[in-house]
Amino acid sequence: MTRILQNFDIHGFQEKLIGWYQTNKRNLPWRQDRDPYKVWVSEIMLQQTQVDTVIPYFQRFISKYPTLHDLAYADEQDVLKTWEGLGYYSRVRNLQNAAREVEASYGGEVPDDSKQLGKLKGIGPYTKGAILSIAFDQPEPAVDGNVMRVLSRVLKIEDDIAQPKVKKQFEGYARELISYDDPSSFNQGIMELGALVCMPKEPMCMFCPVQDHCRAFQEGTERELPVKSKAKKQKKIPYTVLLIRNENDEYLIEKRPENGLLANLWQFPMVPVAEIGNDHVVNWFEMEYGIDVELSDKQGDLKHVFSHIIWQLEIVAAKTSRKETEDDRVRFVSRDELETYPFPVSHQKMTRYIT
Repeated sequence: MTRILQNFDIHGFQEKLIGWYQTNKRNLPWRQDRDPYKVWVSEIMLQQTQVDTVIPYFQRFISKYPTLHDLAYADEQDVLKTWEGLGYYSRVRNLQNAAREVEASYGGEVPDDSKQLGKLKGIGPYTKGAILSIAFDQPEPAVDGNVMRVLSRVLKIEDDIAQPKVKKQFEGYARELISYDDPSSFNQGIMELGALVCMPKEPMCMFCPVQDHCRAFQEGTERELPVKSKAKKQKKIPYTVLLIRNENDEYLIEKRPENGLLANLWQFPMVPVAEIGNDHVVNWFEMEYGIDVELSDKQGDLKHVFSHIIWQLEIVAAKTSRKETEDDRVRFVSRDELETYPFPVSHQKMTRYIT
């Protein structure tokens, strides 16, 4: 670290970055004040999600749950429904669980202590640093992909940022570079720079406020950085999804397990054809849920991509003579009632096949 930062003008870098940010920062709803709760919500929403997508969700979420207390005591299904479409649902479940812990252990006040904050569910080093610096003006680094990209170019670091140990190194660099006078503007400035100027494939170096400090630009290697090894190929998993309607024009939906992918969301029943084969869909379903079904027409195909797997979904209409079920995992609901349940995006798209 000493070698990398040797002869680097830290004060000049801070001054130009912060000056640029204060002049050019976007007018985003979570920047209206420094409420730790709102900062926290925004940072959780912004994980793996573009700013333009987050804005309406943030406004709707804060309108419905304006305080940490409101979120802590809200019904989980309502919270999931409010989050519906934003994806990565473990984020909001962890957020609500952590809000409940803050309510119980810290009198409803988001802790400004690094250790206490870091122990809350769903708060990793980046989110912790963002909350402490933005809401509490503490000089804590907040290092995400944007920040690593900027620093890898500015400092000309050629280590693989996909490796956990390298991310820890970047946290060390950021800690050395951060402004103690204005850590909030420094951290938000470097994030903003990565989002607007120092972009992944086509960095706009001519508009960069810290161009004079950027070693990669001086050597013409800015497009070669950061170094990042490719992720493992996603596994493809085929399912048959059954749109099952009974004589009351009600549809069968099932609740996903409390843990794991898309926990506690609702969906149309999914049959794992990779395990049982296409010829055994009806038998498997009847044995699994005790409900008779008769397959009708294929409605379409859908692919949904997660970070680690790909769902390949064949959507098939089906009928049943049943009007109720004793299985707690499933229930019959009307077309209008479907709108009140939180569904993952892939299953929201299937409602176009329902009349």
